[in-house]
Amino acid sequence: MFRTKSVEQSIRDTEEPEHALRKSLSAWDLTVFGVGVIIGTGIFVLTGKVAKENAGPATALAFVAAGIVCALAALCYAEFASTVPVAGSAYTFAYASIGELPAWIIGWDLVLEFALGTAVVAVGWSGYVRSLMDNIGWHLPAALEGPDAPGGTFDILAFLLVLVLTVILVLGMKLSARITAVVVAIKVTVVMIVIVAGLFFIVGDNYKPFIPPAVTPEGGGSNWDSPLVQLLFGYEPTNFGVMGIFTAASIVFFAFIGFDVVATAAEETKLPQRDMPRGILGSLFICTVLYVAVALVVTGMQHYTELSVSAPLADAFKAAGHPFYAGVISFGAAVGLTTVCLILLLGQTRVFFAMSRDGLLPRFFSVTHPRFKTPYRPTILLGVIIAIVAGFTSINELATLVNIGTLFAFVMVAAGVMVLRRTRPDLHRAFKTPWVPVLPILSIAASLWLMLNLPGETWFRFAVWMAIGIVVYFLYGRGHSRLGREGRDAPY
Repeated sequence: MFRTKSVEQSIRDTEEPEHALRKSLSAWDLTVFGVGVIIGTGIFVLTGKVAKENAGPATALAFVAAGIVCALAALCYAEFASTVPVAGSAYTFAYASIGELPAWIIGWDLVLEFALGTAVVAVGWSGYVRSLMDNIGWHLPAALEGPDAPGGTFDILAFLLVLVLTVILVLGMKLSARITAVVVAIKVTVVMIVIVAGLFFIVGDNYKPFIPPAVTPEGGGSNWDSPLVQLLFGYEPTNFGVMGIFTAASIVFFAFIGFDVVATAAEETKLPQRDMPRGILGSLFICTVLYVAVALVVTGMQHYTELSVSAPLADAFKAAGHPFYAGVISFGAAVGLTTVCLILLLGQTRVFFAMSRDGLLPRFFSVTHPRFKTPYRPTILLGVIIAIVAGFTSINELATLVNIGTLFAFVMVAAGVMVLRRTRPDLHRAFKTPWVPVLPILSIAASLWLMLNLPGETWFRFAVWMAIGIVVYFLYGRGHSRLGREGRDAPY
């Protein structure tokens, strides 16, 4: 269960013709992918929620805190991705350092994370598009507006979006990169418009107090207080104050989810040893700067107590007497969520592909397309499943499941860096995580802290999904593992 797959064997597997992916991505493509998946719902929605309910103007500090947690993990990801340039991200890294069962668990976790993320974001995209359609007098039949709409049963727009993105991914990574680059340019332009235009409407008094005094929520708790934190640390749930910043950080962490998807494209990168660290760290830095700037602008335009929870950026400009910008922001959000869906779907198919190539899932899914050199079988399968899920899914608390899955992956990757440094000190590392083991330990501690701040229901659902995964591993994966069969000289 704890047998490891050597780095050399992982790389050799990528050279088999029928299982090989085309190398077409540069550092610029990776950075664009990272920015494309990170900037999404978080910056357009969560800013107002946490400012009004948890941190006030200090929301900017919450973004910094969440960004630091991601940066600690990003440094660990960068070492692994440059040393083991193989599809699968944290799954592949765990297989090379900790062992097969932990690798399976993290792969199973990533499948859930990316699938739920894709479906939820597709539903959010559908809502923005319907709003834009309503503004110009176009209306869908009520039954096709999705479960969130009155009388709706099936979200046709979310369903079609996932299917179209599935086709794009089958046709090749370079096409996906080009489309993503165009969409990301539009999205970043909209964010810059918000920042620059908003500067002219900032009122200094809105920043007072920058860190509002702590208050105990009515009823002794809030939607985001964690019973685990209370149990372990004697923490009394409060809003605002210094603890409010950390609570806000655990929420806005959702806005950073996706930078780890860049690591899933390591096998399709021309020079992964050089370009993977640049893509991972570059995209994270750009997005953190943009997030902090937006948080400062929006809380300066409107007092935090008056911010909208559902559409803070758009409503802040409406309050300033400029509704035109609200339409621009809605358009940017709709366009931006397209790339989030695309790259989350890409990440999931690459993890699924890597697991099937290792025999832990049926090897039928590890064959690449003879022309496009993409993992078309898992892409089509997962694309159809997620499209159906998105069509029938109502947005609820699934986002917290995505959060806990990502943080769990961060813990495993940081632990893997320390293990591989000890077991394979001879490996050539184009990029080295600094201050090992101190930095990985800090990454683990910071990730666990944010996990503890998530609701207890999220932990329960996560445990159920992990239990199902362990059963699947023992019923199928352990017996069909390619590494295990090689040890027994058995055919695949």
